[in-house]
Amino acid sequence: MRIGVIGTGYVGLVQGVILAQFGLNIICVDTNKEKIEKLKNGEVPIYEPGLEDLLIKNIEEKRIEFTTDIEYAVKNSEVLFIAVGTPPADDGSADLKYVLEVAESIGKHMEEYKVIVDKSTVPVGTGKLVRNTIQKKLDERNSDLKFDIVSNPEFLREGKAVNDCLRPDRVVIGTESEKAAEIMKKVYNVLYINETPFVFTNIETAEMIKYASNAFLAVKISFINEMALLAEKVGADVQKIASAMGQDGRISPKFLHAGPGYGGSCFPKDTKAIADIGRKNDENLLVIEAAIKANEKQKEKMVEKIVKNMGNDLTGKVIAILGLSFKPETDDMREAPALDIIRGLVKNGAKIKTYCPQGMKEAEWRLKDIEEHIKYCSNEYEAVQDTDAAVIVTEWNQFRGMNLKRVKEAMKDNYLFDLRNIYSKSSEVENLFKYFGVGKS
Repeated sequence: MRIGVIGTGYVGLVQGVILAQFGLNIICVDTNKEKIEKLKNGEVPIYEPGLEDLLIKNIEEKRIEFTTDIEYAVKNSEVLFIAVGTPPADDGSADLKYVLEVAESIGKHMEEYKVIVDKSTVPVGTGKLVRNTIQKKLDERNSDLKFDIVSNPEFLREGKAVNDCLRPDRVVIGTESEKAAEIMKKVYNVLYINETPFVFTNIETAEMIKYASNAFLAVKISFINEMALLAEKVGADVQKIASAMGQDGRISPKFLHAGPGYGGSCFPKDTKAIADIGRKNDENLLVIEAAIKANEKQKEKMVEKIVKNMGNDLTGKVIAILGLSFKPETDDMREAPALDIIRGLVKNGAKIKTYCPQGMKEAEWRLKDIEEHIKYCSNEYEAVQDTDAAVIVTEWNQFRGMNLKRVKEAMKDNYLFDLRNIYSKSSEVENLFKYFGVGKS
């Protein structure tokens, strides 16, 4: 079976490589010529552990190819995955421009029956829009070719995407066509025979499952972050609160870790998108809208915590920011809490020194407007040299194992703001630093 994957961003590239690993023949398409040339040479444009090795292996075994020619992919694929970006518009809704451009190209170039799979995260109703867009192009051609639409949302965690594709919790297939459902079983045959749970439903339900899942996790994060803010004021310990809550089988301990707020490509975008869908359908989603506001508040509270505990004046202060990406094991800076925290500290007069194992390249252009206030360093020890405070924003493993005495000796003052609570149980840290975690009085 030959599969076309249109879009080689995070979702499309991982999906294409893993399907090739499953033994299928894959054509990956992108409009970015430079990216395609790099991919042909086995160069991965994103940081994702394990992906490059699998890419090179499948290039060598001739199971995956890369092109900018969408006509070639459409004409030579039985199944076409649409995996292009759906960036948020100003009102929070998902911009479907790229999805519908791909649909037009499919309708323009297809010459036989196709299964078209929406892999991008898209609002409820997109399947119908894609169907109508393709049908319109076919009508213009006076063509009676048949096709089916499938919604097959992705559930990839950045930094763990390869494993999530190889061993998913479930595979969601939304379609009204038995023929398309059988074809999708063949696409995912490796998972199907291994008894991975499959959820077969209609397109609208499948589209909503992805948004509902991400929105729920975002709500859970915002909830524990608000508990952390309250815990600080009443003398409670949010980690023990979360641990006890998580032992309840109805709740589970996952995503109950207080911190500086959620970020990344999914939670901020998807919560805003489903809230927008709710408003457009006269159903305000009050819990999700509250989670969005709580997340913005949490980032502001982290800045307040630092400013307040350093004497309410950061003029002339130098602060080390450890970790820039929104989570460990990724270079993704989209909606990363570090962006708002750095801007807030600079606004209060601070100079910034920073280090992140993977996030600095993207941070440089995202923070270009305040670049004169920021110095990017080669490691964590250079970052803390001659600083008044260190702030752990992202819990990369190498920050968990820092030589704390070396850090203390390098600093001018000894403020340590641990926004991920990675040193909350360390007696050494409290002897060396003026230490502040999240959710502890």
